[in-house]
Amino acid sequence: MDVRPDSEHPIRRLSTEVVYESPYLLMREDRIRRLDGSEGIYSYVEKPDYALVIPIENDGLHLVEQYRYPIRARSWEFPQGAFPNKEAGDPEHLAHEELRQETGLTAAHMRHLGRLNSAKGMSSQVFDVFVATELEPGPNELEVEEQDLLHRWFSRADFEAMIRTGEITDAATLAAYTLFLLSAQ
Repeated sequence: MDVRPDSEHPIRRLSTEVVYESPYLLMREDRIRRLDGSEGIYSYVEKPDYALVIPIENDGLHLVEQYRYPIRARSWEFPQGAFPNKEAGDPEHLAHEELRQETGLTAAHMRHLGRLNSAKGMSSQVFDVFVATELEPGPNELEVEEQDLLHRWFSRADFEAMIRTGEITDAATLAAYTLFLLSAQ
C-alpha cells in the first residue's frame, strides 16, 4: 500500500483507531504521514451529517432558541438536526422532519441551497441547507434534549439586527443565511 502523501492528499492515514464512541459521535485518532515525510497524530470527530432549514414566511424567518450545553448558553438558530442513532438518509426528508419536529411547521416547498462543512478542522460532519416556504402550522414533536426549545417568527430586519448585535452567533445559521442571500441575487 502506497502511503506517501501527494499534492492531492498531503496527509496520508497510516492507521486509525476509535478512541471514544457514543450514540451521537465517534472520536478517531489517526496515525498520519505528512507531505515532508514526518509522522504524527490527527484526532477528529465523526458525527452524522445534518439538515438545516430556513423557514421563510411573510418577509420573515422562523427561528428556534434552545440551551446549548457546550457553551452553557441559549442560542437562536435555524431548525437543524440529524437522523437518530448516527443513521444516514435523504437530506430533504430530514429537513422536513426537523422543521416539523422543532416548530410544528410543514413546508409545501423545500429548496436545497447547498452543502457546507461544519468544522472541517476537527470534524467530518457536513450539513445541507434548505429554504422552506408555503408553511402550515401544526404541533411540534420535541425530543427530550429539546424540552426547553422555543420557536418564534422574526422579521428579516429584526433577524439581521440580532446578527449585528451578536445575539445570533450560531455559525451554521450565519453561513446558511449567507447562502440564502446569495441565492436571491
